[in-house]
Amino acid sequence: MADGWDDPYGNSNKNSGSWQTSGASNFFDPNASHGFVQEQNFQSFDYSSNPGFGAAPSNPGPTPSMFVPGPVNDMESLGGMTEEDEPPLLEELGIDPDAILQKTLNVLNPRRNTDPAMLQDTDLAGPLVFCLAFGSFLLLAGKLQFGAIYGVGLLGCVALYGLLNLMSTNGVALGVVISVLGYCLLPVVGLAGLNVLLSLQGAVGALLATTAIFWCSWSASKLFVTALAMHHQQPLVAYPCALVYSVFALITVF
Repeated sequence: MADGWDDPYGNSNKNSGSWQTSGASNFFDPNASHGFVQEQNFQSFDYSSNPGFGAAPSNPGPTPSMFVPGPVNDMESLGGMTEEDEPPLLEELGIDPDAILQKTLNVLNPRRNTDPAMLQDTDLAGPLVFCLAFGSFLLLAGKLQFGAIYGVGLLGCVALYGLLNLMSTNGVALGVVISVLGYCLLPVVGLAGLNVLLSLQGAVGALLATTAIFWCSWSASKLFVTALAMHHQQPLVAYPCALVYSVFALITVF
């Protein structure tokens, strides 16, 4: 017992050193090589041996990009038309400023020579602008009459369309009637603009309204006679035109 202690399993403490030594082997040493670790060997390939794989071509061409489109020929994409050759926007919309100006000058000067071919153009841009200006001047004068303007104008155009087709041998289109009556509304539009500045309910207003009615009916009848070759029939055409423009003058004055 003095030299060592008895192990219940029959081992003395003299072998304790060996037990401790063997017990040290129970811990895992990561630096030690064990039987379950295998050394993995990887093969290496020489890609330079095959010139068709992994080797850059001797004369590389331009590298296409996925997100950058190729060059586009503007002449081919526009069908042979460049940006400078594109027609103006007004021409694409069917609006001819020169024709509008010529018809406006014919209305302002009824004695001016008029080309009959120009009157066959059913231009509705000018009449629409004049009608909007007429309604806007009335609105500035405190009169909301847009419905009356379009209603009276539509009835007058339909009535004159039927009358002119009965009087002329060539016949006339409804668009031509609307265009001529719309352009010849310009003196009444000026009367409405004058009504914004001063009152027309008086002798001066009656004189100005009569002048505007005569001016509109004279211009419209001359254009209809020229376009339809209705010689010596201008007074017969001027009378129904005067009736239509009288309604617009009454709306303006009262």
